Parts: sequence; structure tokens; C-alpha cells
Amino acid sequence: MAGSSAMYSRVDIRDLGNVIDWFPGDHPPMPQIIAHGSPSLGNAARGCASCHLPTGKGRPENASVAGLLVAYFIRQMEDFRDGLRVSSDPRKPNTPTMMLLAKAMSAAEMRTAAEYFGAMKWTPWTRVVETDLVPKTRIEGNLFLTLSSARTEPIAGRIIETPEDQEQSEVLRNPRSGFVAYVPVGSIKRGEHLVTTGGMSVVEGKIVPGKTVACGTCHGPDLMGLADVPGIAGRSPSYLVRQMYDLQQGKRRGASSPLMQPVVANLTGEDFVAIAAYVTSLAPPLPAK
Repeated sequence: MAGSSAMYSRVDIRDLGNVIDWFPGDHPPMPQIIAHGSPSLGNAARGCASCHLPTGKGRPENASVAGLLVAYFIRQMEDFRDGLRVSSDPRKPNTPTMMLLAKAMSAAEMRTAAEYFGAMKWTPWTRVVETDLVPKTRIEGNLFLTLSSARTEPIAGRIIETPEDQEQSEVLRNPRSGFVAYVPVGSIKRGEHLVTTGGMSVVEGKIVPGKTVACGTCHGPDLMGLADVPGIAGRSPSYLVRQMYDLQQGKRRGASSPLMQPVVANLTGEDFVAIAAYVTSLAPPLPAK
């Protein structure tokens, strides 16, 4: 791996239960739960970083957890543990995995994981591209992988989020190799209207409420989170759409879910795509000098 002094065999890398840490300087020292998982699971243990990466950036098929508020992170783990957070798609294999791991974790291990990931600043690594045509893809492990680089297939209202470099991301598991999200033309502008106004319009001088509410009301004006509400700016659009749909379908039933359910109740699949496209296109604000 260019720029890394670490060495791993192909066998090590192919074992998805292993934590592959090419760049230890990119993150704090990993505690036991992050690097190896809960000892209570014995040989079935796997560290949080095996899927969410040592940097917490995650991937489109799971979640980006870097920079999440500690209280929010713990609440989500408790929801997985208690069966209050499941997937609308029964074929999605990593949701049962999360439930299994959460049930095995102690309160102290949950807090350790939350504090580790929460201490890291979130930095986006998904590039949003509006297009009418996308490369043909196959799905492997809940992730779109391109069959060629040529854009020959209509996007047909979808989000296609795929590695920028499949060899770096999939073969070598490089935590610095990001993703590109192809979205329909016009999605970002349409999403901006929904996100910033809730879809509100003015007709003959009168304000007509939209089908939802402005996201910044709860997620903060920069969508970086507010109080115990998570930041969403610059995060995976695939993940954002899944969560909005799961909330709409009643599959997320945690303490804060009732706040989101009316927000997503009237949204269509096209709305979800537009909102996610815009939100992912946002870069977190630079720290004040």
C-alpha cells in the first residue's frame, strides 16, 4: 500500500472479520472493542473497525460513525440490542450482525466505542455527480461495483454509490480510497429546496407549507448535528436514504424516531434521492481559525 509501512497478506485482507489498519497515524489508538470486538463473543468477535474502518468513515453498505455524538451513538447501539432498529429489507445481512454484536456488548464497551469514534472529526469522502447515464454495476455485499467505467445505463431515478477505485477499496481495503455517488440530474437543487424549506412555496402571495420540514430545524443550520441529533452533512447518500425509508416504514422505533416519522411520512422515493444527494454534497464547515 503506497504511503503505508504496514504489511498484510491477501488472506488477512480477504477475511472481512479482520481489522486492516494501513494508516495507524490517521486515528487514535484503537481500544479492544474497536480492534478486536467484545471478548464475550469468543472466536465470533469482530472489531467495530472491521466494517466501519479504524477512522470511522464507514462505507455505503454500513454507517459512517466518525464524529457522532456519544449519547446518540450509545442510543443506537441500545436500539440494535433491544430490537428497536431493524432494516426494511430482510435481505440486508449486516443489520442482524449489528444486533448480535450489540447484544454481546457491555455498557462500558458501548461507551468506549462511542467515545473513540466521537472524538474523530467527520470528513466527507463521497463525491456527488449528477448524470443521466451510469456505469453498469453488480451488487456484492450490499455495494454497487462497476462492470466498466463507461456510462451506458440510464440512472432511472437511482443513487449509484460505488468505489472511486475498486482495487483500492475492495481488494486492498484502503481506508483513504473514497466513493462516488451518481445521482439524477437536478437532484441537488430539488433536494436543497426540500432540505432548506421543507418544500414550502408561495402561491399568489400566500405561503403554502411543504410536504416536510426544514432539516436544519433539528440537525442544525449546517446539518452537522444539534444537541443529541446527529450530523448528516457529507455522509453517504445510500445510508441516508435507507434510514429515511426505515423510519417511514416504522422499522426504527427508538426514543427519537417519533420525531422523524412525520418528517418522512409524505416523502416519495424521488424525494429521498434528492434530499440525500443535496445533503451528501455539503462539506462540513471549516474550523474557525
